[in-house]
Amino acid sequence: MNSIKALLTLFIIGAVVVTALFIDFTYKTFSYRQNTQKADAIVVLAGGKGRVEEGVRLFRESRAKFLFFVGVDPSVRKKDLYRPKPGDPSAANVILEKSSRNTLENSILGRDLIVRSGVHSVLLITSRYHLKRASILFRNSLPMDITIIPYPVDSANLKESWWNHGGSFQLLFSEFYKYCMFRMFFLLAPGELRESVLPAVSGG
Repeated sequence: MNSIKALLTLFIIGAVVVTALFIDFTYKTFSYRQNTQKADAIVVLAGGKGRVEEGVRLFRESRAKFLFFVGVDPSVRKKDLYRPKPGDPSAANVILEKSSRNTLENSILGRDLIVRSGVHSVLLITSRYHLKRASILFRNSLPMDITIIPYPVDSANLKESWWNHGGSFQLLFSEFYKYCMFRMFFLLAPGELRESVLPAVSGG
């Protein structure tokens, strides 16, 4: 009987801790704001609706010298994503990375582009629900002296009233789980991604 009570107590404590951490994760996810400051580079994690358009808009406004699209489909060409108009920044500073297929690969292959370009600050653009996981991966991939400015893009599949919307809850909890796994990994192996060999990437 005592062992059952102990297990039940541990389960309740665990549930309370996970709930508190999830609420904190959700609060911080919705606290991100679209920052107005400039950076050396805009880094767009391709794949989510609205990300590319927002990155191009900020680049046209000269918010950064470079525009990186990370995780682009190999069949996509630069002109499919960015066609400069009169007065727009040159397409020469728009760079595509076509090899990565998930957020971890985005951070490692994106790191190569960023480090080679000699930038010291980046606007990291991705969907709001994805931003905390992307931020922790890029923070642990990039050199410490590079500033990361998280920049959220909102999407229709994430509602602020997430507790009343099953799809939003599932999306947030899935991201929370993945974020916690990476957070634990970096606690156990700090600097692991920074010390790995920089891979070759496509610039087309």
